[in-house]
Amino acid sequence: MTSFFISVCKDSLFNLFILYKIFYNFAKNNRLLLSQNFVNHVRIPENNDWVIFILLGCIFLYLFMMNIVERGANLKDFLLQKYFDASNNLASWIITSCVATLTLAVLLSQYIPIVPKYIADLQILGYQMNKFGYCLFAISIFYLIKSTLGFLFYQSIGDTKKWLIFYFTSTKFYFILSFLLIILCITHYYFPVDRNKIFSSYLIFFSFVFIFKVFFYLFHKNKVLPEKWYYKFLYICTLQIAPLLLLWKLLFF
Repeated sequence: MTSFFISVCKDSLFNLFILYKIFYNFAKNNRLLLSQNFVNHVRIPENNDWVIFILLGCIFLYLFMMNIVERGANLKDFLLQKYFDASNNLASWIITSCVATLTLAVLLSQYIPIVPKYIADLQILGYQMNKFGYCLFAISIFYLIKSTLGFLFYQSIGDTKKWLIFYFTSTKFYFILSFLLIILCITHYYFPVDRNKIFSSYLIFFSFVFIFKVFFYLFHKNKVLPEKWYYKFLYICTLQIAPLLLLWKLLFF
């Protein structure tokens, strides 16, 4: 009985081996044909979770500013408040600047061609800077330098008090602009838009924003720019136009 069982097992194993060789040779001979006819229908969707996390963080910063920094002020009171009635102006300016910088970096990061090699080769804790990180870094440096030069400009003409009124007024402008940027980011990442065609619309939009900002500063009732016309001309050329051209060159060339 035992010998019969062993004989059956040997025959079964031999038959399995023969079957294995048949499948192996068939697969080997037809591997190229199968690979040519195979079509991968699986589409990996673009993951934009990082965008929504940043935008939610920006909204949280504004909720914190309105409820804590501005002591529960509503939107109308915040936008229409006067300089001498406001408090915590510096904190509001910093929060608004951070939100505007983040949202602008999120939007523009999809259009910069490459990260410069001298930036891409830098590693911090094993991490390299991607397009968003480079865009955020460039815009942050741009804003810090621009703000520092603006402060030095008002110091040099002996009008430090007007600088305080200036950044108080600019906070309102960038507050509205940041909400427009949030809307553009949501439209850009979560709606089916042609990113190549819409870039020209972005250029028109930002050109209009820049022109509006210049007139906003020129004719605002707070009179944030210096009184003398040549100081106004100097400010617009050196602290509005020149830094913007430098940022454009840094990001897109």
